[in-house]
Amino acid sequence: MEKKITAPLNEEIVRELKAGDYVYITGTIYTARDAAHKRIYENMLEGKEIPLELKNQIIYYLGPSPAKEHQVIGSAGPTTSSRMDKYTPLLLENGLKGMIGKGKRSIEVIESIKKNKSVYFAAVGGAGALLSKCIKKSKVIAYEDLGTEAIRELEVENLPVIVVIDSEGNNLYETAIEEYREDN
Repeated sequence: MEKKITAPLNEEIVRELKAGDYVYITGTIYTARDAAHKRIYENMLEGKEIPLELKNQIIYYLGPSPAKEHQVIGSAGPTTSSRMDKYTPLLLENGLKGMIGKGKRSIEVIESIKKNKSVYFAAVGGAGALLSKCIKKSKVIAYEDLGTEAIRELEVENLPVIVVIDSEGNNLYETAIEEYREDN
């Protein structure tokens, strides 16, 4: 099913999203990769402030390439999500509602997605140049010293993603395999 949603998310939107849905996201989302996740995680464990309010937000696992002249952002393809798995349950417990990346997630992350009623989206790897056209504004808000891995606030319009793991733990990577086996 095809759906259009607005970020930040809320529990009602998340509940309605099902594994396999094609979704177009419009609104404000944030970027963070490994190094930024590690800092956020460590700050949270030490009781320090973190640079963004996690409640109802979406984090896109993205380290964009530098923007060329007349571009808002360079190529904006997703990175492998499992690299953030160590940090993800704590972020979900603190209100994060959505993640965008590519690839499988650990059992711990899937359980945390279910427990915290959140959602994991996949963006198409290799389509970074096309995905960047959906980004209307980009602003570094924290960890500028990390270069392309700095945390950015993005304004997106109709960013195409697929729900891979929904708030009930349904996992497209597993159900698609089962459906394929049944059809063949």
